[in-house]
Amino acid sequence: MGVEIRVEGLTKRFGSQVIWNDVSLTLPAGEISVMLGPSGTGKSVFLKTLVGLLKPDAGAIWIQDRDLTQMRERDLYEVRKLFGVLFQDGALFGSMNLYDNVAFPLREHTKKSESDIRKIVLEKMDLVGLTGAESKLPGEISGGMRKRAGLARALVLDPEILLIDEPDSGLDPVRTSYINQLFIDLNAQIDATFLIVTHDINSTRTVPDNIGLLYHRHLAMFGPREMLLSSEEPVVRQFLNAQTIGPIGMSEEKDADELASEEGQELPPLPPIPLQLSTSDGTPRRGERPAGDWCRANGITPPPGSFQSQNAGVPGVRHSEPTPTAEAPVA
Repeated sequence: MGVEIRVEGLTKRFGSQVIWNDVSLTLPAGEISVMLGPSGTGKSVFLKTLVGLLKPDAGAIWIQDRDLTQMRERDLYEVRKLFGVLFQDGALFGSMNLYDNVAFPLREHTKKSESDIRKIVLEKMDLVGLTGAESKLPGEISGGMRKRAGLARALVLDPEILLIDEPDSGLDPVRTSYINQLFIDLNAQIDATFLIVTHDINSTRTVPDNIGLLYHRHLAMFGPREMLLSSEEPVVRQFLNAQTIGPIGMSEEKDADELASEEGQELPPLPPIPLQLSTSDGTPRRGERPAGDWCRANGITPPPGSFQSQNAGVPGVRHSEPTPTAEAPVA
């Protein structure tokens, strides 16, 4: 069962450099959230701060009515057991086979017998599709398999919160699609609270229940997927739709001359909002909402063509049911 994470006024600096300032958001229990941002905006730092590996300069992180920023190290150690973390490269021990890598947290943090450990490890490896690969070393497998092994290791302590850093880094589009579907299916099975850091716009448009965007040392926006995908806020619109017109430049922010040269240029229309991925077997998730629900509730007319399946007739691909009134003005 996932737990809510409430972040209030979080600020982090390294010396005189402000990474982000006064960040406040709530990660809903059991839902999938994605954090985006241009390179260098502190997304990985945000993950490390949430799990207590880095201490913020100001603010609070509330989990189960306890503020992580005020905990003693011994108490923080116990709270960290709520977390599972998937690092960018899997962070596997190169000298251990996959079985021992996945078993490591159980041997380190529990007093379970080897027979119990074996049962749990094989169950988690089966969950991520690695049955039969237990004896392989990390150097003998693909990047996608390493990420899945890292995910199995993150799952062995049955975490209530799963932090995932750049899961698509180094993966081709097909493997990225597989791991996206795996996240959706896992969320339905374990009901944990997911926070994924990614640059992949297609994943962001189809996987999460909520999206956040870090930009220029602050949280530009955080909210339901449909809210950000229909947003006219310049930085949100530019980043989520991979457009060149907007405040983001090659060095994060464009200067005044660059922005002035764009005045009067017509922005391309917002692309249709795609259907959110659904589970492989149709099992409902806690964070899943009917397509177009947020738009209807907030009087927003989504871009034409929104919520139409782009995989109709493709075997093995499941999506939420389209909303018939999605293209009509929303009352």
